Amino acid sequence: MKIDIGIADADRKKIADGLSRLLADTYTLYLTTHNFHWNVKGPMFNTLHLMFETQYTELALAVDLIAERIRALGFDAPGTYRAYSSLTSLQEPKDGLSATDMIRHLVTGQEAVVRTARSVFPAAEAVADEATADLLTQRMQLHEKNAWMLRSLLEA
Repeated sequence: MKIDIGIADADRKKIADGLSRLLADTYTLYLTTHNFHWNVKGPMFNTLHLMFETQYTELALAVDLIAERIRALGFDAPGTYRAYSSLTSLQEPKDGLSATDMIRHLVTGQEAVVRTARSVFPAAEAVADEATADLLTQRMQLHEKNAWMLRSLLEA
């Protein structure tokens, strides 16, 4: 059935493509954060273990919201590692990182997700897609806050 939500097909496609990149970044950050939760060591173990759990749990919920928005726009959401690896802007971490290097890697990832969300915003704003704009705004706020909290752990 044809979608008639007041956004042209080409505009919905452009937004969905951007959201697919955001989904790939979010899922990649989820996987990395969960990996670090399992493998963190050292004197900050308990603090980081709990912080990483909070962050990966929120990311797991976020991927669903992003994928559902892509579907509401009328497109299939990517859902394979192959698709995510071709769409993501995040780098896979090296094995055996120290706790401090894990934090640095996650700061970089959080900031990358913000940039990806911000890059989709003009397409949504141009066609008054408030639902997508709201989702993007929430994602940017959360990832900026997470990046700040992680960066604060690196202060001397």
